[in-house]
Amino acid sequence: MDRSKQLYEQDATDWQRGMYEDIKTTFRAPIVNWYFRSLTANEPAFTRYLWGQLKPLFQTRAFGRYAVSYRDTVLSAIEDGPADLPRYRRADTALRPAEWRELRGQLATFDVVAPRLALTFAVCDRAMHGDLPDANPEGAPSTAPLPPWLDRDRGQSVTMLEAGDVPGDLSETVDEIRAFHGLEEGLPSIYRCLAQWPGYLEPAWTDLEPILESEAFERGCRDADAVVDGHLEELPYTPRLSPNDLAEQGFDDETIDDIQHYVRAFNRGAVSKVLQTIVTYAATLDAGGERSL
Repeated sequence: MDRSKQLYEQDATDWQRGMYEDIKTTFRAPIVNWYFRSLTANEPAFTRYLWGQLKPLFQTRAFGRYAVSYRDTVLSAIEDGPADLPRYRRADTALRPAEWRELRGQLATFDVVAPRLALTFAVCDRAMHGDLPDANPEGAPSTAPLPPWLDRDRGQSVTMLEAGDVPGDLSETVDEIRAFHGLEEGLPSIYRCLAQWPGYLEPAWTDLEPILESEAFERGCRDADAVVDGHLEELPYTPRLSPNDLAEQGFDDETIDDIQHYVRAFNRGAVSKVLQTIVTYAATLDAGGERSL
């Protein structure tokens, strides 16, 4: 798996283009994450099979309840801590009105996607390592449809800087962000997006860094992981993604091993804490979604 190899939306054709449209429609956000772009570029047949197994997981009322709980869990832990979460108005950032709308709209898109990616990473990693609990749906929400209004039409299409294009005056901030997330190189998508607006990212990081390094945020991350684990116990069905399931679909051992390492890197690495910071950034601009259902 070459994680730098990606099939971007503008280059997708045929069934891959259709699958990307389906991912965006199902996730209710105008973005196809790097996770799927890289999988599609490296293992297209597997990605088509994977999406067929994953899609229904995002279409139940129980999923909606999970998504808002994930968001609320992170923010509630911070709110219970000693420091207040900063809140910004446009005047605090010196951004023009159009820039302010764009920033909030793109951050809202990440906020929509964050709990969906957290579930994707957990399901793929645990299923492909034989550690996913058997489906045990309880109550109507486990199989009832996702409310059509939830997270609908909240975000805007996302634009990002290349890692090498980050403004020089943000270099110190970027170094601190990498250190916090334990990244030796590269920069997660959310930061390459926010770096387009140094007038927001620099003061936001200065204000948020002590909060993100606090026990309150650590507790929020642990509690959010527990929300994911709890939702896995009530999935409407068990995705067929175990090594044996994949072998029955004709995938060879080398491919399965490569994909196992790929999905674990997302679920167990630095990316997981990035998802919780997304929720935090969105809240600073009042660009976050519902916190209860």
